[in-house]
Amino acid sequence: MATVEKMPMLQEGYDTLTSELKRLKTERPLIVDAIEEARAHGDLSENAEYHAAKERQGQIEATIADIEDKLSRAQVIDPRDLSGDKVVFGATVTLLDEDEKPVKYQIVGQTEADAKTGRISYNSPLGRALIGRRVDDEVEVSVPAGDRYYLVSKIEFV
Repeated sequence: MATVEKMPMLQEGYDTLTSELKRLKTERPLIVDAIEEARAHGDLSENAEYHAAKERQGQIEATIADIEDKLSRAQVIDPRDLSGDKVVFGATVTLLDEDEKPVKYQIVGQTEADAKTGRISYNSPLGRALIGRRVDDEVEVSVPAGDRYYLVSKIEFV
């Protein structure tokens, strides 16, 4: 029997997925109405509205199934409940790059990752390299632009 892999995420990510699921489920009946209306126009083989509505229905159903799967496997983690001297999921890590310039990242779930806002997935190359590290550890990460080197300068649980 296969085990179901838990999907760690922050409460914020869980809430975002829940609200997106709610929005899609309210859109569902509107699509059914659009299909019925398009069907009333006659010949379905050349009915662009019908085909567009059916395609949108398929997209919505697939997205709903995906979100429901993620929520069923969600393991919500509150970083404020964590402590320690190692980088773990939910930790906010301040790194010094090769130019001694500080960069700050929070280790989050795949659905919450957004590098522009300083949130990286625990599955990303940098996220994997950081997990388990301590302050003053050096980290080497291979990225498309080449190898990057960082020094862990601070670990916070906020």
